[in-house]
Amino acid sequence: MVVADAGSGRFGRPVKTRFPPEPNGFLHIGHAKSICLNFGIARDFAGACNLRFDDTNPFTEDVRYVDAIREDVRWLGFEWAEERYASDYFEQLYEFAERLVRKGKAYVDSQSEEEIRQGRGTVTTPGSDSPFRGRGVDENLDLLRRMRDGEFADGAHVLRARIDMAHPNMVMRDPLLMRIRKARHYRRGDAWCLYPLYDYAHGLSDAIEGVTHSLCTLEFKDNNDIYRWLVREVGFERPPEQTEFSRLELDYTVVSKRKLLRLVNEGRVAGWDDPRMPTIAALRRRGVRPEAIRAFAEAVGVSRKPQRTEIGILEHSIRDDLNMEVPRVLCVTKPLKVVLTNYPEGQVEELDAPYFPHDVPREGSRKVPFSREIFIEQDDFMADPPKKFFRLAPGREVRLRYAYFITCNEVIMDEAGNVTELRCTYDPATRGGDAPDGRKVQGTIHWVSAARALDCELRLYDRLFRAPDPEGTGEDDFFANLNPDSLVKLAGAKVEPSVAADPPGTRYQFERTGYFWPDPVDSMPGALVFNRIVTLRDSWAKVAAKR
Repeated sequence: MVVADAGSGRFGRPVKTRFPPEPNGFLHIGHAKSICLNFGIARDFAGACNLRFDDTNPFTEDVRYVDAIREDVRWLGFEWAEERYASDYFEQLYEFAERLVRKGKAYVDSQSEEEIRQGRGTVTTPGSDSPFRGRGVDENLDLLRRMRDGEFADGAHVLRARIDMAHPNMVMRDPLLMRIRKARHYRRGDAWCLYPLYDYAHGLSDAIEGVTHSLCTLEFKDNNDIYRWLVREVGFERPPEQTEFSRLELDYTVVSKRKLLRLVNEGRVAGWDDPRMPTIAALRRRGVRPEAIRAFAEAVGVSRKPQRTEIGILEHSIRDDLNMEVPRVLCVTKPLKVVLTNYPEGQVEELDAPYFPHDVPREGSRKVPFSREIFIEQDDFMADPPKKFFRLAPGREVRLRYAYFITCNEVIMDEAGNVTELRCTYDPATRGGDAPDGRKVQGTIHWVSAARALDCELRLYDRLFRAPDPEGTGEDDFFANLNPDSLVKLAGAKVEPSVAADPPGTRYQFERTGYFWPDPVDSMPGALVFNRIVTLRDSWAKVAAKR
């Protein structure tokens, strides 16, 4: 559609799109798809894209959401041609309302909200005319002006389009255009108490701004009729072309702003930027890079067919973005102490540990301290291992990453039978991880020096819901699908000391564990907190296969 319009010069001006969020909450991953689409089309056709805040509901909107939306769009890598607000058009939209009244295309209805709802009919039965539908132009203009001036209470009157109460599209059965709301607007203050509804403000705002292509999700398909009707009746010669696409429905995720607000307000999460949330702010705090979100948006593409998107596609995009960009370092998540009984007491040596991948923005290798006492992962030892367990066990030899071969000789346990310490020997001839005599070991494990490692807390974030379609069973049931293990905190983890010299915000792959970065709010020198951005592989794939 855009290709044909641009080629034919249909609008007589460059392609222009807009991203029009309502500032009543934080943007989520579904908005990211729309942002990439609207700004991407404007870029591809040498056009422009506006950021417009559809701020017509004084009860729910706030400047903090405006600020958050600006930050999210810029973080994703886009800059708007103009910043616009529907609230800047209130005067113009009111003038359009009087124009419609004069043409006999709108009237003031004094029915109650319930009476209006009942009068609309159903999909199989036509609606019924309002008893106020026959008001004359002068009476309608008088009432409309008094509504604007604040003479009436909320709900006393509304402005409706006069179209057809038997129209097959129920949206066209005399839709509401403006209503009284005696509430302070975050930008306009108390200047207005007559506010346009979304259907009235949206299309006319597009037309005012000279938008050529209005891209919206499929739930607005039926609204296309009123969009076109209003733009035409007000007098715009070349109305924008509205094109619908399927909204993003992501597995294990809720993207309803209303439900996300409930999660925040009811304390189910720590806030809009809780890294388990699907908001752009949360993804940013978790450590996801904007490049991954843009790649995800491109991977899911644009379709008119509603479908659910596997969350594995998003996770793959995040891994693929980080894989060759971040350095590998050593971190032990659940430490088990190992004493190397034949290693000299008090000695610390610096082992060479090459950075990988080799084209990350740093050169060569770093020094990793090695000492008599080290920590390994608890899961890398079993006292009575099964046949295919290739890590450390009594009498078994393994390789320490970048270091030596070690052999387990003694296991220390507490009274409850828990392993508290291993006593091992090391082979000094195997420094660097190879044996000169050619002997092989089947297991390589990671470790850190007990004396030099840095204490840290790991926050292991996982999917917020345990059901692929958490909203599928009803309005309130989605809370029942919350994943109790969506956040696991490991307070006693140990990370190699090289990370202390890295710039704030450096991302890592903790070898054999996952991708992490320091939490931008809670992490600080001496009290490191790392968020898990994503696991190394899809840990849910086997779970799903068993169902």
